[in-house]
Amino acid sequence: QLIMSLNSSTLLNEENSEEPKGNTECLGNLELQTPSSFQDNPLQQLKLASQEVLEKAKKSGRSKCPQCSSSRMFYCYTCFVPVETVPTKEIPTVKLPLKIDIIKHPNETDGKSTAVHAKLLAPDDVTIYKYPCIPEYKEKRHEIALVFPGPNSVSVKDIASHLQKYTKKSVSDNDDDCSREPFLKQAKLEPEEEKNECISSNKIEGTILKKIIFIDSTWNQTNKIITDERLQGLLQIELKTRKTCFWRHQKGKPDTYLSTIEAIYYFLVDYHQEILKENYKGQYDNLLFFFSFMYTLIKNAKGCAGKE
Repeated sequence: QLIMSLNSSTLLNEENSEEPKGNTECLGNLELQTPSSFQDNPLQQLKLASQEVLEKAKKSGRSKCPQCSSSRMFYCYTCFVPVETVPTKEIPTVKLPLKIDIIKHPNETDGKSTAVHAKLLAPDDVTIYKYPCIPEYKEKRHEIALVFPGPNSVSVKDIASHLQKYTKKSVSDNDDDCSREPFLKQAKLEPEEEKNECISSNKIEGTILKKIIFIDSTWNQTNKIITDERLQGLLQIELKTRKTCFWRHQKGKPDTYLSTIEAIYYFLVDYHQEILKENYKGQYDNLLFFFSFMYTLIKNAKGCAGKE
């Protein structure tokens, strides 16, 4: 069992606290759950852009958001833009093979969500919605999937075959133009052959996944979103083999419960290999640009606190 998005968090609790202008070397007062994978750094093999800009921003402390003027660290989690000390041109951008919708629970604290990382790093391909204001997906269910565990969830490698079933169902439910053609109008065109051709064509187009949906919420808050009628009938995908490096992991939950940005990253890596059938060469590693920096910062802070 797995949840794709659990209590996602940034490094610092940004809710209403004001951090001193200069950062201390050790952040020993952070009360964070430490997963076992913290002992080693599984993120060190990532092909990342230079994080020097984040190092400089860390030393200078909080800075203003260029849009709302709020005091933030690294980026503004409400405007989805870097702060003044982090020039946009020094932040990498990632081009994704499909569109991503992130549905954020209204009670999920903005400053504790890694979902904003995806929007910052892949702004052209990621949209964040705050529940219950979400799109209608029913008419596009043959090209959309939801990353969420469940009894009918399938693995990434099985997406294409299952989307074919959704396309066939669309045809039988009279969702395509061909099946709505009056029989008499098709009579002279050998209707059975015409219908098969239509189904075949529709199947090919329908097996192309165009959008993937993630839920940004704690495990206990997901039920309200996942039971929403607008998400019913969507193909559900489950990630089963990845382990989290998340520093604010929920107590009592297995290490296969991923933060939102981890789930997005690992899904795309699997999608690239299993569906696109291409060798993965780090194309999406920069999605973890902020996450890996925060991971290392907290790991070092904990090590320093331990010495004290």
